[in-house]
Amino acid sequence: MPDGTPRPSRGEAEAAVRTLLAYLGEDPGREGLLDTPRRVVAAYDELFSGYGEDADALLDRTFGEIGSFDDFVLVRDIPFHSHCEHHMVPFVGKAHVAYFPVERVVGLSKIARVVEIYARRLQTQEHLTSQVITALDEGLRPRGVAVMIEAEHMCMSMRGIAKQGVSTITTQFTGVFRDDPAEQVRFITLVRGGK
Repeated sequence: MPDGTPRPSRGEAEAAVRTLLAYLGEDPGREGLLDTPRRVVAAYDELFSGYGEDADALLDRTFGEIGSFDDFVLVRDIPFHSHCEHHMVPFVGKAHVAYFPVERVVGLSKIARVVEIYARRLQTQEHLTSQVITALDEGLRPRGVAVMIEAEHMCMSMRGIAKQGVSTITTQFTGVFRDDPAEQVRFITLVRGGK
């Protein structure tokens, strides 16, 4: 763990779930809840698997056979789900990622995997956007990267103000995309063109 605190054991995590069940007013010993602590911890292992993955290592393998290609590559409508770090409830959406390669390209699935790695951590949408663009910018050293993320946050639709269907959009640009507004417009037009 980042602050040096030892990671709790699986047994300690399951005990914490039992405590939360009791806090809710439930009986953790009733039949329907007996295996819930084990199932919740197993689900968290999957939902938050991004902590055990390295986006930098994922981007190590690139391909140089791109001929005279000199435009940007766009991977649009990458579905993802994440969890708000403030309330630990889901936010769900799509990411759109483009980059201008320099001599080499990365496998298209790797771009989606970068989104997945960071989405499977406690997040804010703003930080997720920043992490994706930084990983691609530093890992690929392209002429520019563009990221747009659209998501619905359950912390806003299920609790608090309780407004279902509200979408939040975040964008971030580097290099050519940041410096040339026409490239931003082209990116957004291609992202929106399929809708």
